[in-house]
Amino acid sequence: MKQKRTQYEIYWEILTFCRKPKSFTSVINRCNLNSKIGQRHIEFLKKKGLLTTVENQEKPFFIATKRADDYITLFTQMYKELFDNSPEFRL
Repeated sequence: MKQKRTQYEIYWEILTFCRKPKSFTSVINRCNLNSKIGQRHIEFLKKKGLLTTVENQEKPFFIATKRADDYITLFTQMYKELFDNSPEFRL
């Protein structure tokens, strides 16, 4: 049985998925989150400067910032050290 994801894994999934602009709906669907928890994670990442909002045809889209690359890289390295494989999230 697969264990529950940590919030750090969820942050990694959101940031990895948002390397290109994504809508709120696509983020919560792809990362398997409900809207309330998804909104909380997105707001946290925005507050930390890892995610930003861009407007495209008057709709908000989320995109990972340059600073998010550091988190993605460090998290992936740490995960590989601990579990001998990469995090499981296929784009």
